[in-house]
Amino acid sequence: MADPGTAESAGEEHRSDAAVRPLLSLIGGLDAELRLQALTHSSWTERRVRSWGRLAFLGDSVLGLAVAEHLFARFPRSDIGRLTKIHGQAVSGRACAEIAVDLGIPAMLADAYPTDFDGGLAPGELVASERAMASVVESLIGACYLQFGLERTAEALLAAFEPQIELASGTLLDFKSALQERLARRGRRVRYEVTEESGPPHHKTFRVEARVGDEVLGAGTGASKKAAEQAAAAEALGEISG
Repeated sequence: MADPGTAESAGEEHRSDAAVRPLLSLIGGLDAELRLQALTHSSWTERRVRSWGRLAFLGDSVLGLAVAEHLFARFPRSDIGRLTKIHGQAVSGRACAEIAVDLGIPAMLADAYPTDFDGGLAPGELVASERAMASVVESLIGACYLQFGLERTAEALLAAFEPQIELASGTLLDFKSALQERLARRGRRVRYEVTEESGPPHHKTFRVEARVGDEVLGAGTGASKKAAEQAAAAEALGEISG
């Protein structure tokens, strides 16, 4: 029998690979010169404007906008404080550095390293730096935006960063616990029912209803059952608080 922990880890790795696939496809389709600039550290070139700095500056804003718009639509009852906290965690340097590993950026940097250039940081030194890895992710996002536009880039970004968004929203917004505590004071208990599943196995969307008895208090959708339950609980909280 397979070890449950091993099976769970393999499942997480599979979902991670699937999540970054759209963004990886865009990166693979970049113009060769633009892609090289996005992977060039300032110490690898005599002209800093040919390094990834400018693209990272742009990509940081593109990522921030894509995730902010997604959170604004996904959590209509959350105030600015909660939205800001989720956003900050989901697009943090740590989050970007984790995405960098999923994208295979260490290997990309090794391929881009100019062996004929005298001096400069070695790829291994950059890979060991969370800030450098995050900057490469942002620079590649900036390059994708320039070549493919906001809509295609944002769609790929939301798929890649969905696990980070799920983690941030689940950590900071435990609507399910808040709802159950509120209902417990009234002697009532909530249950969650999956009413719809759509999409391919590696990228499903779930719709869940929060019910008390036969009454539907709220409904929500998400990339996992847990996320959909949180969304349903958030709507239910708004209804019983209104």
